[in-house]
Amino acid sequence: MKKLILAILLVLVPSVALGAEPFARATVEAGNGIVPGQQVRVDIDVYVPDFFTSPPHFPLFDLPNALVTLPAGRSENLTETVDGVRYTGIRKTYAVVPQVSGTFTMPQFGVELGHSSEGVPTKATVTIPPVSFTVGGSSEKQQQVAFAATDLTVEEAFDRDARSMKVGDALTRTITITAGNTQAMMIPPLDPGTVPGLNRYENAPAIQDGIAVGRDTASRRTETYVYTADKEGSFVIPAISYTWFDVSSHGSKSASLPAMTVNVAAATAASVAIKPVLEEAPRPLPHVNRQRIAILILALLALAALAWIGRKAFPVLRNRLRLAKERYHSSHGYRLKLLRHTIATGSEMEIYAHLAEWSRNLGYRTLGDWLREAPNELRSQIDILSAKLFKSAGGTIDRTKLATTVDFEKAATAIVENVLPPLNP
Repeated sequence: MKKLILAILLVLVPSVALGAEPFARATVEAGNGIVPGQQVRVDIDVYVPDFFTSPPHFPLFDLPNALVTLPAGRSENLTETVDGVRYTGIRKTYAVVPQVSGTFTMPQFGVELGHSSEGVPTKATVTIPPVSFTVGGSSEKQQQVAFAATDLTVEEAFDRDARSMKVGDALTRTITITAGNTQAMMIPPLDPGTVPGLNRYENAPAIQDGIAVGRDTASRRTETYVYTADKEGSFVIPAISYTWFDVSSHGSKSASLPAMTVNVAAATAASVAIKPVLEEAPRPLPHVNRQRIAILILALLALAALAWIGRKAFPVLRNRLRLAKERYHSSHGYRLKLLRHTIATGSEMEIYAHLAEWSRNLGYRTLGDWLREAPNELRSQIDILSAKLFKSAGGTIDRTKLATTVDFEKAATAIVENVLPPLNP
């Protein structure tokens, strides 16, 4: 009886492994107490049996009364064992900023990917399950949109001493708003106020995400104002109060900038620009005018001829440029350049997938077939990479050594050509 049960288990275990399919999870990080304007992070974990052959493609989607973005940044690699099957995963995080109170449900959507199935690259689409979160209580009583963040600071700087200006001088004022757990596009502008007697010019704001602040990252909005004075006197730039909602303490806070006095003195004689007086230019002679008209007509005719020639030759030139671009993108050198770029900047899973694609482009059925002809240094680096990705063991790959040894096909080809016997000896 025991032997019969053991035989049944041996038959069933391979079928479980063969039936393993990709799957996905969705998790909301924010938890309870979410308010309108607060950034909510939603983690999407995608798992495949064995390993990825091409990275997942995470799409953007619309969510009513909310802003959904996919912040730039490297994906997080995951591993998990389910029912005896080892899965490799990739995590990507969406940033959702609800604009009103109520319940929000991220829709079900698909993620396209490539993975290895019994050693064969396979395309698949996994379905991301819907996930919900609640903002600010009941959806029937919506709250006004607020700006929510953490660790917000407002700072300013002037390019010169505002207390010693002269008429005609320009004073540049730069104000930066830095905040965590938000995106730069969500940081609202501030009101700098008006200053009677001073002209104010405003530049387009600059926004930036992913700024390093200690061990964390933050977003920043930079606003620049230029003040000029047409008359002397003392002018006061008003103080600024900037209100925001602190997610950490769940309360409103205010950051402020003090008022600034601008003293403008009369302009000195050296600083006053004197408009030059020009002599009246001599009028051209009649025959000179006729020559200019003739030259203008010839130039217009030449431009028209060039335009006609260009219209006829442009389709041919565009087709040749397209073919040349396609040849270049399919060349060995270009693909090697992309591979080395992935080795230098990509994640370990992206490096492995690109190496598998590189071996197939060289005519090998699998990455293992290609590695059998590879130098020892290259084989050693890929063994370290494979062990770390799929066995949770091994050290860190030497990206420089891997990038310099990955192209050995030309050298191998040259050796084969040298050992062939000469024709017609």
